[in-house]
Amino acid sequence: MTNIVACNVYSYGRYGAAAYEHLRSIGLTNIEISVPPAERLPVLQDELDRYGLKVTTVMGSCDLANPECAEALKPQAATAGALGAKIIFLSVRAGDQPKEVAYDRLRAVGDVMAAAGLTAALETHPDLIHNGDQALETMRGVDHPNVRVNFDTGNIYYYNEGTTAVAELRKIAPYVASVHLKDTYGGFKTHHFPTLGQGVVDYPEIFRILNEHGMYGPFTMELEGIAGEELTEEQQKARVADSLAYLKRIGVVG
Repeated sequence: MTNIVACNVYSYGRYGAAAYEHLRSIGLTNIEISVPPAERLPVLQDELDRYGLKVTTVMGSCDLANPECAEALKPQAATAGALGAKIIFLSVRAGDQPKEVAYDRLRAVGDVMAAAGLTAALETHPDLIHNGDQALETMRGVDHPNVRVNFDTGNIYYYNEGTTAVAELRKIAPYVASVHLKDTYGGFKTHHFPTLGQGVVDYPEIFRILNEHGMYGPFTMELEGIAGEELTEEQQKARVADSLAYLKRIGVVG
């Protein structure tokens, strides 16, 4: 099978207006975007068609402190489905409420996703998914086939010390439905996310582990950059193009 590689359009920083045209020029047709307002769908679909792009993941919002959070996701699920996406990316946290309450609400989220033919992929963020052990506990606690993990290769280092993306992935690989490809120099709580291939993440092994588990994407480039840098538009585009070239060089994308 062929890996599905995409790009989060926010990888272009303040040059987001150039994202669609540049992605077409480098031959990358899959994207991740925020859930758009429903009224913008016709215009957005026209733009996507014009550039030959496909939405593989949408970034939604879900506040587990709200008892009606699952119900609130229904419009987002409908929009994602209209765009043809199969995965809604969510950043969630239990906060002050007992984890059992969070798990119950995530099960309800899973029911909404199942009804829409979608999967909720929970980002590698505190306090439910920030490392392999915690993510495994959450997946077992929620126990819903439509609630899975979005494994962020860079966030593992940002939120944890003394481990690697490969080590944490091995703990939870069967639960991973999507991946954010984010490289890092490995610093704890350090916003240093360079071009893919310039950091410490062992991407060949990341892909090997997930492919072994039958997971072929979406693998979405999320290029958040380095704190304090000021890139030109050409430099920002080069970071995206060079990251894709790296993935081609290691043989995980054609």
